[in-house]
Amino acid sequence: MSVVIIRHAEVDFCWSRRCTSEMFDSECGKYDFSPIRNVTYSVPQTAYQKIYVSELSRSKDTAKILFPDEEFFESCLINEVPLKSSFDTKMNMPLWFWNLTGRLQWFINCKRQAEGRRQTRDRAKEFVELIRNDDMDVAVVTHGFYMHTLLQEMKKVGFRMRGSSVKFKNGEYVTAKLIKPFVK
Repeated sequence: MSVVIIRHAEVDFCWSRRCTSEMFDSECGKYDFSPIRNVTYSVPQTAYQKIYVSELSRSKDTAKILFPDEEFFESCLINEVPLKSSFDTKMNMPLWFWNLTGRLQWFINCKRQAEGRRQTRDRAKEFVELIRNDDMDVAVVTHGFYMHTLLQEMKKVGFRMRGSSVKFKNGEYVTAKLIKPFVK
């Protein structure tokens, strides 16, 4: 059983360099509905028995480019980890500040964020169980931040990775093979 995990294509969206909390939350929403840039990416073209995409359009649109004649299976389990401002303010703060503090809140499971690390881990575990039960070669088109948690959970059940990265670029992929025997 092998799995190719692919980060979606680049999104055609220009973030503001500085924003208030309200502006940052608005931009996060706009990003989720923005189109992708139609760029060519290279991924292994094997006979995938299933191709999973998240519910977000950038994942589906990437899959349409990579696998134009295939059917896709949509799953909320592989959606990106949602992000919102870490507190309310009218001050214009740098974009890096909002990203950093929001992800720190995610890490400590702060209720301000829509989802904490525990919930992301639970989603990833559930998805790993789903693909293990499929017991077939699959492609997964998902999101950069979420990929880290997904890969950690895959390693825990015996997958071995090739192509792991600290920061996944758009269109970058990781191949995973299940090494430990799977018992149903």
